[in-house]
Amino acid sequence: MSQKKSLKKDISEIELNILRSLHSHPEFTQRKLSSQLGVSLGSINYCINALVDKGFVKVDSFKKASTKKKYLYLLTRKGILEKTRSTIRFLEKKHSEYIQLQNEIESLKSELSEVQHEGYE
Repeated sequence: MSQKKSLKKDISEIELNILRSLHSHPEFTQRKLSSQLGVSLGSINYCINALVDKGFVKVDSFKKASTKKKYLYLLTRKGILEKTRSTIRFLEKKHSEYIQLQNEIESLKSELSEVQHEGYE
């Protein structure tokens, strides 16, 4: 599979965070997700619809009160698998960034030490 196709297949970080939240709290409303994740309500709605279209989330409704319905957002098997895969990719990416940051910090410390040793401070 080409890299271009695999990039299209990957879910966004927001979608991953939604999957992670819904896995633990399927009763969360879109408003609650928006508040918890710091993302606009419109973005949450758009992402949930995309996750439903991809087959990662199933929406079930039940009566909250006599006149209103509440929704449950349930991860499908495909959604749980994608959440796991995406979490692994996200962790690998963040670990790589962490290593690069550590190397940069060590390099800066070394430069600073050299400057101090030469008596410029």
